[in-house]
Amino acid sequence: MSTGYGVYKEDRIAEILAAGAFDPEHLEPGNGVGLDERIVEYPWLFSRLPPGPGRLLDAGSVLNFDYLLTHPTLRAKQIFISTLAPESPRQQMRPNVSYVYEDLRETCYGDGYFDWVVCISTLEHVGLDNTRFYTSDQTRREASPDDYLRDVGELRRVIRPGGVLYLSVPFGRHRNHGWLQVFDATMVDRALAGFQPATCVERHFRYERDGWRLSSREASREATYFDYHAARHHDPDSAAAARAVVCLELDQ
Repeated sequence: MSTGYGVYKEDRIAEILAAGAFDPEHLEPGNGVGLDERIVEYPWLFSRLPPGPGRLLDAGSVLNFDYLLTHPTLRAKQIFISTLAPESPRQQMRPNVSYVYEDLRETCYGDGYFDWVVCISTLEHVGLDNTRFYTSDQTRREASPDDYLRDVGELRRVIRPGGVLYLSVPFGRHRNHGWLQVFDATMVDRALAGFQPATCVERHFRYERDGWRLSSREASREATYFDYHAARHHDPDSAAAARAVVCLELDQ
């Protein structure tokens, strides 16, 4: 994907966040045509995450952008960004943001340390070949697709009682692409059983030719993933990555 695509996507997400009212029930036609699932994941997250102080774990470094870290919802929080390996600089250093490079299946944090954990489109990479795009460490060339359950257990451990996990993964017909996998309903249910939430809010979004719209398990169950790293040309629907995503808000 080009630099121009990334800038355009960030601008569109920033516009939605600035508007302040993300209503999944009334997504306008044309919303996010040709854009990946972040166009619904970020607005969903910021519409659910409460403002104010507290400790937040970004499990997977999806918030590591200036236009997100400066959002009013995050400014008062202590943010801990945990990711597998150092990344290219994408933001200014901020006094409320710390970085740890680690395996999310075995984090360095104590039990119940966080008020919130954010794990957006990260779980699908756990236990798979992360040397393709994220690290040169050859020990990360893995093929353990069930290890996402280890990660779920670890995220549960570090959330305090009453805390919340915000989790999203590509959803639809299961397929292991080697560097990520698409979750089907059975895998989602296994993750939920591993976390054992006190309450669960489950939202589905699906990509169509006219953009992203609210969906359901049944309507999204055959959705596929456009693997932009393997494809030579875009498909007719101009999908940029996942064609469906499930967003889960899980109370501890």
